[in-house]
Amino acid sequence: MTDTTIPYTWTQTLTEVTVTINSSTPIKSRDLLITINTDSLFVKNKTTNETIIDGKLSKSIKKADSMWSIEDGKTIVLELSKVNKTEWWSCVIQGHPEIDVTQIKPENSQLSDLDGETRSMVEKMMYDQRQKAAGLPTSDEQKKKEMFEKFKNQNPNLDFTDANINL
Repeated sequence: MTDTTIPYTWTQTLTEVTVTINSSTPIKSRDLLITINTDSLFVKNKTTNETIIDGKLSKSIKKADSMWSIEDGKTIVLELSKVNKTEWWSCVIQGHPEIDVTQIKPENSQLSDLDGETRSMVEKMMYDQRQKAAGLPTSDEQKKKEMFEKFKNQNPNLDFTDANINL
């Protein structure tokens, strides 16, 4: 039987993975050798010569946006910024125990958390949903009608009296 315990705990949001390593003895940053790369993670306690984590990450991270710190003198916290912010990780290090990502309940997000393009799209979808519920035209339908009215104004000689136009 293989040992499935890992020397850390971890949590995640859609944007980052947080790895927490608890030490039984006080530690300082000079006691540690930590290397965070886009596809791998290495954590070693130089004082005890113990390699805590050494492996390939299950997904890529943004190295420049990732960091580590020591909290309360005994806890190493690594904040890893995901490259793909639309997927859940099943594990931190390849070969380590996996979780069932279908059981994850995502946190509620705010429109302000979204980038400009995504936010615009979501706001448009919400507006269109409200318009449909009220029996009113969606933004696309309004745009088509405005374009048709503009076309009619630019072409006053065309007669649309008996035309059946479905916008």
